[in-house]
Amino acid sequence: MAQSKKDEFEPRVSALARYAKALSHPARITILETLAKKATCICGEIVEVLPLAQSTVSQHLKELKEAGLITGEIDGLKSCYCLNSEAIRELEKLLGSLLKGLNKGINRNKCC
Repeated sequence: MAQSKKDEFEPRVSALARYAKALSHPARITILETLAKKATCICGEIVEVLPLAQSTVSQHLKELKEAGLITGEIDGLKSCYCLNSEAIRELEKLLGSLLKGLNKGINRNKCC
């Protein structure tokens, strides 16, 4: 069975890529911002702030949950979601480290 090339990268790089993929749509960023503004779990209100159908919002929530950025429970027709504070702190650390390294490279870069 073929092994994924993703497994050959450092865990921190793989984690950052997973988070970046989850952040790659404006709806997902809006969902995270909405959860942060409420500072509590939100049940059903997320659909009201997005110009998207319920099924589309559900797919975006699924992506964020799979990336670990949010936690959530489904109780019948009611779904409640919260930010995963541990994952958000990890994302901040990983992204900050990446940007710091890129800025160092820009400052030393004598190219074009």
